Amino acid sequence: MHCQPDYKHEVYIWLKSNQTCLICDEATDSSSTVCNACEIDLPWLTHGCQVCALPLPASGLICGQCVRSPPAFKQVVAPWRYSFPLDSLISRFKHQGKWPLGHLLASLLGQCLQDRFDNAELTRPDRLLAVPMAAKRLRQRGYNQAAMLARWLSRDLDLPLDEHLLLRPHATIAQQQLDAKQRQRNLLKAFALAPGAQVQGQHLALVDDVLTTGATAHSLARLLLHAGARQVDVYCLARTPKPGT
Repeated sequence: MHCQPDYKHEVYIWLKSNQTCLICDEATDSSSTVCNACEIDLPWLTHGCQVCALPLPASGLICGQCVRSPPAFKQVVAPWRYSFPLDSLISRFKHQGKWPLGHLLASLLGQCLQDRFDNAELTRPDRLLAVPMAAKRLRQRGYNQAAMLARWLSRDLDLPLDEHLLLRPHATIAQQQLDAKQRQRNLLKAFALAPGAQVQGQHLALVDDVLTTGATAHSLARLLLHAGARQVDVYCLARTPKPGT
């Protein structure tokens, strides 16, 4: 009988089977969940503002907005531009519950961060913090995509994660519907720290899916710095380009 322990043919085939790419649905010829071609074709952000990661034509530059009005956070790490096909992958993870896609992107982001830690380009933070979601929106969606990304990064990078330090007590209009000035007004008093939260002297990293104008990250970083944090960085999957570029 084929179910006997000494019959190993099916077991051998199963162990040697390859993954299917989550992006193109073709075999990856490896244990990875993304094939080499799809990984290479992602819109990698090769040149970005040294502060906010806004896509720029050359490296080592700081965008005009960050020069005129420096944000509260020190730097943004985003591996990709928010464009096709990454925008579709993030949307499917964020709005359709396609969690394997989010897990894949978090793993690739983790690899980028680890490389920069190893090369002394980045300093490891004391804690990761997920951008919080208002209770009403969390009930509607059923999960906070930023918190899920933060959990995966925490595990992959062996960094502590605090999911309860940041609060969003007031529901606000969805940021996607607003321009930069409206986003800033929309976020006034939107966030708070948990009672008894201690961040004095700590280097913290905010985790989110996409950074658009940076208004949310700036508001949270300002809150943390006012509470005594030493430095606040932002880790996200993608940075939106300047409109019209």
